[in-house]
Amino acid sequence: MTTPLTLTPGRRPDGVAVLTAVGEIDMSNAADLVALLDSTPGPLVLDFSAVEYLDSAGLSVLFPHADRIELISNPLLDPVLTVSGLSDLTTTHSAG
Repeated sequence: MTTPLTLTPGRRPDGVAVLTAVGEIDMSNAADLVALLDSTPGPLVLDFSAVEYLDSAGLSVLFPHADRIELISNPLLDPVLTVSGLSDLTTTHSAG
């Protein structure tokens, strides 16, 4: 069964790309996130404030892009980002 995930691309007023994710990110849909990350050049803000679950498959697709992403996370994800080390590699903000 596929886990529900909605990915919505956009841009901030300053032109920086924004990708808003809603739902759960896991092995059933991580490829969708990879496709959007790979097709969006330059700096990218990932708004995960409405992501309720992020497993290792979803987390692993973020590491190759750590040098160009800024992550806004749901407070529930903060421990995962810290323990994984991703919060040491990129700018993260808690939405809560």
